[in-house]
Amino acid sequence: MKTPTGKTPIDRASLPYRPCVGIMLLNGRGEVFVARRTGSSADWQMPQGGIDKGEDARAAAFREMEEEIGTAKAEFIAMTVAPHRYDLPDDLLGKVWKGRWRGQEQMWMLARFTGVDSDIRLDTAHPEFDAWRWIDAEELPGLIVAFKRPVYESVLAEFRPLIGARTRSP
Repeated sequence: MKTPTGKTPIDRASLPYRPCVGIMLLNGRGEVFVARRTGSSADWQMPQGGIDKGEDARAAAFREMEEEIGTAKAEFIAMTVAPHRYDLPDDLLGKVWKGRWRGQEQMWMLARFTGVDSDIRLDTAHPEFDAWRWIDAEELPGLIVAFKRPVYESVLAEFRPLIGARTRSP
């Protein structure tokens, strides 16, 4: 069956989830790093990206930090117990990731930033972000694009007990 535009609709159920990691990076005050997607005025998120074949989630998380924010100066605190999934909205299905995935299945890592703010560099080889800031963790759900919000709420709930326990004085 074709859509009114003459295209065959994408069968969402036949597409797999993209294996992915996300990083909740905390500074010494317990604030969370977020960055704004290049070309958007409102799409803020924590660093995240795909897991390469043969790579474990922890290694992928540190690689993604280096690729996206120019540094991997962080110490591992915890990993989510299970992966968190989100589906792409219909208007993005078939358009992102060359149409290969229906959404992402993400393992999330909690890490403490061990560098200084000037170590964070968005002018990477393939910039994904054009601005960044530290925020209170409770602000996360309100900043995140709607289709990712349930994942962020779940990750925040899982890591919340560890966030305050891992802070140091500024």
